[in-house]
Amino acid sequence: MKIVLDKGAIMPTRAHETDAGLDIYARERKLIRANSSAVFDTGVHVELPSGTVGMLKSKSGLNVKHGLTSEGVIDVGYTGSICVKLYNHSPKDYIVEAGDKISQLIILPIVAPNLDLVDKLEHTERGNGGFGSTGR
Repeated sequence: MKIVLDKGAIMPTRAHETDAGLDIYARERKLIRANSSAVFDTGVHVELPSGTVGMLKSKSGLNVKHGLTSEGVIDVGYTGSICVKLYNHSPKDYIVEAGDKISQLIILPIVAPNLDLVDKLEHTERGNGGFGSTGR
């Protein structure tokens, strides 16, 4: 996969060869206030393989230890800088330092079926049973 780095950007890495996610790094120091969020322009540009999608997912350590989460979708055609929005769900401010791991990029295959507008859908056992419909 081709990658371009802006000035100060850090090459995504895998901590272990078998890790699914590529660690994405902050290139600036920034405060994320309690119960707020901040956007980090990582300066990382990727050329995703055809038939895939890039998913930005939270780092489990940041989530479990500090209440920080991230989420995002990178489509194949997007080659701009990856921006990560970190949400601080905790009651404490958190400082991200330049060089900190802030998210991870997971590359997955996609299915893009053609859409067919119909009058009704096939009957299923579940039907429209939603939240909590299968019990506790």
